[in-house]
Amino acid sequence: MSNSFSSQRFSIAPMLDWTDQHCRYFHRQLTGDTLLYTEMVTTGAIIHGKVDYLAYSEAEHPVALQLGSSDPAALAQCAKLAEERGYVEVNLNVGCPSDRVQNGRFGACLMAKALLVAECIDAMRQVVSIPVTVKTRIGIDQQDSYKFLTDFVGTVAQRGGCDTFIIHARKAWLSGLSPKENREIPPLDYPRVYQLKSDFPQLTIAINGGVKTLEEAKVHLQHLDGVMMGRESYQNPGLLAQVDRELFGLDAPVADPVAVVRSMYPYIEAELAKGAYLGHVTRHMLGLFQGIRGARQWRRYLSENAHKPGADVSVLEAALALVADKIPQEA
Repeated sequence: MSNSFSSQRFSIAPMLDWTDQHCRYFHRQLTGDTLLYTEMVTTGAIIHGKVDYLAYSEAEHPVALQLGSSDPAALAQCAKLAEERGYVEVNLNVGCPSDRVQNGRFGACLMAKALLVAECIDAMRQVVSIPVTVKTRIGIDQQDSYKFLTDFVGTVAQRGGCDTFIIHARKAWLSGLSPKENREIPPLDYPRVYQLKSDFPQLTIAINGGVKTLEEAKVHLQHLDGVMMGRESYQNPGLLAQVDRELFGLDAPVADPVAVVRSMYPYIEAELAKGAYLGHVTRHMLGLFQGIRGARQWRRYLSENAHKPGADVSVLEAALALVADKIPQEA
């Protein structure tokens, strides 16, 4: 198998306001091989922002940067910075349908501008040696035929040199639906993505959208090179503890959720010392014990106490006491 197949085999989707640095560090405690993505970051924020939008912990690797822009020169500048900072991949967002993103002339509306996307990809590829990939939809508005999708992919692959596409298996409505509705209302069409791989066997094709279990991921991997999981990985992060064994075939022990929580303590203490609130980190950990008796008490205790002034890891220890003795032990 190629390196691109391995790196894309399973990944966690870039999710705005969710997959921040704290979230990625937490997810890495559960799975060592899953490719993690940043939230989408605009080129303007990176180039002109007063905050270091490229900051991450070395412990997060492998980690990829998702960019939002339609300016080839700005994308090239940011891709070069990303490679210098150690990111393993740069991904261009051609899938987000929000009004704010459209107003910036990027995201899903770029599906209608395949030549511009190709120019953007080519500009980044000219200045970096790491992979440059595209995350897109299967169509937009009334432009939702299979030919529209193949024309887009073919143009970006041939003119831009892109060899890896992550396909959200829904089209996007650019007006009339909220971003949340665009993740739920347009129907999923997995067979269309399977057909795309069949028609472009030389490309690495990963699928995104509606994947809720590792068993579902295994079915997709019979047809495709990779699976990207979104909200389920965030809301039920405990399933990530099985990924290295189930999807990467590693003889790895399944992470104990209590041990995972405690493995976060040094990181949390370091972040608190920098001025972060405990809740900034623990909001990503609320779903860890989903399906286990005491999970609701865990969530409630953290939600009520993690944002209090002076909250530290003792809050987590108290929350663990509500659930730790209820976790079934493997024989």
